[in-house]
Amino acid sequence: MPDRLSALDASFLYLEDPTTPMHVGGVAIFERPRDGFSYEDLLTLIGQRLLYLPRYRQRVMRIPGHLARPVWIDDVDFDLNYHVRRSALPAPGNHDQLFDLVARLLSRPLDQERPLWEAYFVEGLADDRVALVTKTHQSVVDGIGTVDLGQLILEAVPQDCGAPEEDTWTPRRQPSRAQLLLDAVGETVQRPGELMENVRSAAQDAVATAEKVVGTVGGVASALRTVVRPAPAGPLNAHVSGGRVFTVVRTRLEDYRQVRAEHGGTVNDVVLAVITGALREWLMSRGTALTSAETVRALVPLAVRDAETEEFSSAGILGNEVAAYLVDLPVGEPNPVLRLQHIGHAMTEHTDSGRSVAARALLRVGGFAPATLHSLGARAAGSFSGRIFNLVVTNSPGPQQQLYAGKARMVEMFPVMPLARGQALAIGVTSYHGNVYFGLNGDRKAMSDVDSLADMLEDSLAELKGINW
Repeated sequence: MPDRLSALDASFLYLEDPTTPMHVGGVAIFERPRDGFSYEDLLTLIGQRLLYLPRYRQRVMRIPGHLARPVWIDDVDFDLNYHVRRSALPAPGNHDQLFDLVARLLSRPLDQERPLWEAYFVEGLADDRVALVTKTHQSVVDGIGTVDLGQLILEAVPQDCGAPEEDTWTPRRQPSRAQLLLDAVGETVQRPGELMENVRSAAQDAVATAEKVVGTVGGVASALRTVVRPAPAGPLNAHVSGGRVFTVVRTRLEDYRQVRAEHGGTVNDVVLAVITGALREWLMSRGTALTSAETVRALVPLAVRDAETEEFSSAGILGNEVAAYLVDLPVGEPNPVLRLQHIGHAMTEHTDSGRSVAARALLRVGGFAPATLHSLGARAAGSFSGRIFNLVVTNSPGPQQQLYAGKARMVEMFPVMPLARGQALAIGVTSYHGNVYFGLNGDRKAMSDVDSLADMLEDSLAELKGINW
């Protein structure tokens, strides 16, 4: 039987266009050890892990006449050096230069004639640091058969990369057009209703495709409340160009715990309150008149966790489940305490509803990595019409111990979430080793002031910390 893409995976290919590439990215910054960490070391490390990620050596093959969804086939011309690339900043490179490079790299769609992932080894950073920039298509990381590459190359203890091993992988023969057509016809006979859907999807009927996916994705769809009105209009919803801007914010996890200890709720509630306060200031800087009832609707895919375990510990995640919540962020509320209370109440309603476990079918991963959860969060967001939310906010609890790629210690990690059609901003949040890192991916035209929003995030956290409770 052919390894056919699911309806959800195929939709990410059908809905992609040059201005809205459907891949998730990440930026990890490493300290080079004394004996070095080179591009060749990274090639060796990734090459050793590909045995566990067969999807990373497969490409998509479309069916003649669009009689069925595409299939995964082994890439007989797979070239690791094509997918793991070397880049450099003019030394000593700073973070602004790095993140400008990240924006350019992540704005380019992946080549659908090859396996749908790339990694960039970026040298030239100050203090003898290097960066690893990854981009992986949403159709690849499903959390069931395939996890994100970062889940396998990072270890809790430093390890020698060793010498490159002989690659004994042998690709399976590419199926013929006749075989693909025969398989498609056989499946069409069994499920004739799919033929029209496949042809319509291939004809770029994006709305019909997305609606069909919403109806079939099951667990994720049931995780959302019925929405009877579209998301509020505003500058976050704009025509998306092909350019991107990317910036980051670094904060301390202890600050969020301090606010939580003073007021209750969860660390995630505090994170959303910080984002709400920043969005409020940003909207006003754009001249938006805010009433006290004004909201911005966020789609927030979250891991389901055990309330009795550590808030930002992967041990507290129940079966690595993901639930997608719609949350109206109260940007019209001037009081930061009330903003936090509103968000806490909204999130409590979601978790009390029992829908927090409704997305169980989405994710079954042995072990946990923030990059995988961000990818799954993007899949959840991509399954729904952008008309029902203004932006995506993924918040992934990460490990609080040091992680290493080979012997290189990872010092920072930032998610890069994709933009949906008509949405100018996506925010990814990850905790790691006592810190909380924000990655802000914006459209270059509609969000040229994304650096200002980053400053406002820091101000919003300071405002919450400084409240006389």
